[in-house]
Amino acid sequence: MHRTEPSPFQRLLSLALGTLRPPPGRSRLLLAFAYGVVCHVIFAAAVLAMIAAMFFGMSESLGRLPAPWAYIANALLILQFPLVHSILLTKRGGNILLRFAPAPHGSTLATTTYAIVASVQLLLLFALWTPSGVIWWQAEGTAFAGICLAYAASWALLIKASYDAGAEVQSGALGWMSLAQNKRPTFPDMPTQGTFRFIRQPIYVAFALTTWTVPVWTPDQLALATALTTYCLLAPMLKERRFAQRYGDRFAAYKATVPYALPNLRKPKHD
Repeated sequence: MHRTEPSPFQRLLSLALGTLRPPPGRSRLLLAFAYGVVCHVIFAAAVLAMIAAMFFGMSESLGRLPAPWAYIANALLILQFPLVHSILLTKRGGNILLRFAPAPHGSTLATTTYAIVASVQLLLLFALWTPSGVIWWQAEGTAFAGICLAYAASWALLIKASYDAGAEVQSGALGWMSLAQNKRPTFPDMPTQGTFRFIRQPIYVAFALTTWTVPVWTPDQLALATALTTYCLLAPMLKERRFAQRYGDRFAAYKATVPYALPNLRKPKHD
């Protein structure tokens, strides 16, 4: 008998409702909700910092280092995100994540811990960047309105793609909500619906698009957009290796019919 997978909304709703009636365990619940608050506060701060900083082309930030130290610091801020982000997705990196939570809850809280680390990395990048002070171009009038719409659309696409992949995983909620309910995290199945019907890596593509649809252009923004777009094009290759090992023929069939990053304008064949 064919088993129907729950929709992303059903999964998220079921997980969230479960936290309203958790089994007893005061210390476990305190730990779970503490991780949840920390995770979502830092996550929100990182997203807001990214939206604001790139809207101004990285020309407004808190970093104030003099040259040449500013160039070195900015380069390190860019590199730390893709390097640590990718390392933590490896087996060895996963073992490191386990140490960021009290035993024996490291495995359950792994997705929450990962989201916290990634959010801190983004917050550091966008809050501590030292602006060059050079502005090449700033949109005005109709161009400003059009680019702002494109910027908003890029963020909307990123939110939709994250939702399609499993909002509970992408936001870090899966870990702490599972701990609150004293159960093992249930991960979403291989995503193939929504934005994943058109390209295999919609999250990375949308993330890259946010870096190019900004109304202010500076050397800072160009450096950031180039570096992060390169990461967004290369990093999913490692992710797809893991998917090939985990899902085998299912992923091979999906890969054969759905393009990597550029959507096929014809109607997708994959279900």
